[in-house]
Amino acid sequence: MPEEQLKKAVDDYILANNTCTLATGFGEFVRCTPIEYIYHDGTFWMFSEGGEKFHALEHNKNVCIAIYDKYECFGKLKGMQVTGKAQIVEPFSEEYVVAAEFKKIPLEALKKLPQPMYLIRVVPVKVEFLNSDFKKEGYAGRQTKYF
Repeated sequence: MPEEQLKKAVDDYILANNTCTLATGFGEFVRCTPIEYIYHDGTFWMFSEGGEKFHALEHNKNVCIAIYDKYECFGKLKGMQVTGKAQIVEPFSEEYVVAAEFKKIPLEALKKLPQPMYLIRVVPVKVEFLNSDFKKEGYAGRQTKYF
């Protein structure tokens, strides 16, 4: 598939959704967390109250995000895996404020919380996109995009 066409298909699919599964791991510890995301400037942003995923992120910044449609049948598959690098964004930093504004979370509401809401930033490295519709366009059903 031509690069620009694949980029558009990837971006469209990511933007058409807002929930993913974030996989983190370190040593024998693994965690797979359903979480809401926003996507802008080619980056995933996830606000979180905390949880065990942060244990792994302290030691390993490599993550995988899965976004997928409900399974209907073999000929209607659609989902992607995004391999990337995670970073914890400092609460109330410039990036944090921009992400909160983009998500339409009032900054004053975040400041009133008993402890700050964490923000995870994931920069994609590779996307593997399985989409049965690609076959209708004459392309392989599985496409890979590197960033």
